[in-house]
Amino acid sequence: MTDKKIKKRILCIGAGYVGGPTMAMIAARCPKYEVTVVDINAKRIAAWKTDNLPIYEPGLLEVVKEARGRNLFFSTEIDKNIKKADIIFVSVNTPTKTFGEGAGKAADLQYWEKTARDIVRVAENNKIVVEKSTLPVRTARAMDRILNDNDKGIHFEVLSNPEFLAEGTAIKDLENPDRVLIGSHETESGLKARQELVNLFANWIPREKIVTSNVWSAELSKLVANAFLAQRISSINSISALCEKAEANISEVAHAIGMDKRIGSEFLNASVGFGGSCFKKDILNLVYIAENYGLHEVAQYWESVIKINEYQEHRFVRQMIKVMFNTVAGKKIALFGFAFKKDTGDTRESPAIYVAKKLIEEKAEIVVTDPKALANAKNDLKEQKDSVTFGEDPYEAAKGAHAIAVVTEWDLYKDLDYQKIYDSMEKPAFLFDGRNLLDHDKLFKIGFSVFRIGRPSLRHF
Repeated sequence: MTDKKIKKRILCIGAGYVGGPTMAMIAARCPKYEVTVVDINAKRIAAWKTDNLPIYEPGLLEVVKEARGRNLFFSTEIDKNIKKADIIFVSVNTPTKTFGEGAGKAADLQYWEKTARDIVRVAENNKIVVEKSTLPVRTARAMDRILNDNDKGIHFEVLSNPEFLAEGTAIKDLENPDRVLIGSHETESGLKARQELVNLFANWIPREKIVTSNVWSAELSKLVANAFLAQRISSINSISALCEKAEANISEVAHAIGMDKRIGSEFLNASVGFGGSCFKKDILNLVYIAENYGLHEVAQYWESVIKINEYQEHRFVRQMIKVMFNTVAGKKIALFGFAFKKDTGDTRESPAIYVAKKLIEEKAEIVVTDPKALANAKNDLKEQKDSVTFGEDPYEAAKGAHAIAVVTEWDLYKDLDYQKIYDSMEKPAFLFDGRNLLDHDKLFKIGFSVFRIGRPSLRHF
């Protein structure tokens, strides 16, 4: 690609679940832009250059291959690419702090700040810097101070462009998003930079779906969106516990209330609990922000969403232990799925981690099977490695098991030969469906004692 063909040079710092797919889509839909993704993790960058990508996402490889080598590049040369970039997306990790002030709730911004300081150290001309990582509201002010308090005469315009991707459907979400949100300072230079980003996304996204706001509203909107989605899951999960006691059917309740157009049907599937990198982290961040503004009742309200999710995980394991005659010691239990949701290999904050560790504490022998998440599962359970085995074949995982727990809603689990599985298991054979995924009546007729979320159990004793 020659300079005459290049409209702008885009750099993304961070090649993870957000940066990689987002930049691949921009490059594929905007061939006149040169897009480079950099990361300090050389192994991850090397994987992006192959067909064995470092993350699994349906459709991602096809999008990467469309642009890779044409106008999409992956590199570990961060300084070199900062110098030549016109627009820099910052998509580094912002985990929950584990130390000091705000530990357990506040976002750890050390990687973000280091990136900002690297940019100002290396840059030789004016640039647009875009917050892509999920950040606390008003973080842009700190970035502004770090970037623009320089003696080079360089100006950086800071924008907020939060991602609203759902893992497992990220490519569909990037191709046809509900909205793209771009926040800027409402100054002349801020509005001009905002328009640059609007023009970029307008290459494939209708203008009416590109929403603009001030930078503070954009930063806060990401946290609030995830908090509202998680709130719906915790709400329906709290009702699932009541349904089990009252002999109601959570699926029927969810269907009935979901038909109300004021409520809608999305995120009303009861389950063992939500996971992923965003929901818990973003809610805790929101809690910390509210506490810092003295809004303690607001903080307590949102913290209760996390508590209900943890309660649902605890309740699922307690039921397993109780119905298996109050002990799982020495019993083999097969976990079907370990990713936090289907169509991803991501296990961050997966309910399966809690379920596995708690069962291992009770001296159970755990077998984990998952089509895409075994590598991450092995890392999550490395301290329990003597009590857990792993395998991709669910039939092998279930052989000789006392129980199966469905923890991830992979479609492949719907189509298994459960008569064959039942015949290979210890009796009585228990099945705990943490996703309400399977045909429970059919399983009961085969011989399983079936325990499901938000519905009475089907027992043979």
